Amino acid sequence: MNSTDRPRLAVRSPADLIAAVPYLLGFHPADSVVVVALREKQIIFAARADLTPSGADPGPVSRYLAAVIGRQGADSATVVGYGPAVRVTVTLDAVRRELDEVGLAVLDALRVEDDRYWSYLCVDPGCCPPEGTRYDPRASQVTAAAVFAGQVALPDRAALTAQVAPVEGPVREAVREATVRARERLGDLLGAVNPEELISGQAMIGAARQAHHAAVERTRRGERSTDDEIAWLGVLLTFVPARDVVWERTDGADEHIALWTDVFRRSEPEVTAAPGCLLAFAAFRAGQGALAAVALERVLARNPDYSMALLLDDLLRRGMPPARLANWPVLNDKRTSRRRRRRRGGR
Repeated sequence: MNSTDRPRLAVRSPADLIAAVPYLLGFHPADSVVVVALREKQIIFAARADLTPSGADPGPVSRYLAAVIGRQGADSATVVGYGPAVRVTVTLDAVRRELDEVGLAVLDALRVEDDRYWSYLCVDPGCCPPEGTRYDPRASQVTAAAVFAGQVALPDRAALTAQVAPVEGPVREAVREATVRARERLGDLLGAVNPEELISGQAMIGAARQAHHAAVERTRRGERSTDDEIAWLGVLLTFVPARDVVWERTDGADEHIALWTDVFRRSEPEVTAAPGCLLAFAAFRAGQGALAAVALERVLARNPDYSMALLLDDLLRRGMPPARLANWPVLNDKRTSRRRRRRRGGR
């Protein structure tokens, strides 16, 4: 399951809405049910789940989707199922009932398959023929607007998962060797500080703050961190107070998503929990719920009890809008702070 909160898109027809869904999610859905929340005919949110397996109870999925959409301040919703009727209908009917229960008007319920869509609410063969209505998403103004806004729709969820997969081959071996050097460097750092600094952890916190700031600046300039820089940052973030200082400075800016994607993919498995969570948080802040979800899936597969991952996973499943964290600190990024003050009307 995943949810997303992206720039608002206006829709004027079922074809427009279907064209918008992949850009809301970040990928083209298949074997899925998607609920699109609207406010005053503007798309404000979308949540996706897998279709219920044949013979299974659709209740858990439908209740989850209705609860998530119900928190978004929407006044209506449209439900879209992707796949054959024998699989879509049961899930769509259950979702419609649950949306009715939370008081949301269901504008339409659509099934999409092979570039055609069918409406479960329209019975007029003049506009909703039995053979379905053919549509071309490339011809939609919504598609053009999404592309213009820089939104991307990958071919499927697997392509999104591949974006956070660990690197292999010679690159992996090089980072493995760099991680050995980083651990030796950490030993030297801790061996050189006084007992008070060692107990307080200030040496690691200060080193993590410095390494993170340098990495963000490199990424902002379009430069890639070296293996040693990646390994050093990853090792430092295994210290939770150091991770939290960096977390306070993580926003949804492009450079933050790019940096944490790189660190997450290149770091050694035993140090990936913090970078993966920081990527998930940055993606969430940017409204890229699907990217956040696949990052957390990889973290939790190896670290099922990692508290930050569990917290963020719960946040995503509850469908919390990123706007709720508009005042997140990002303490050391002056440009981000200026952008935030301008949004509030300050100087």
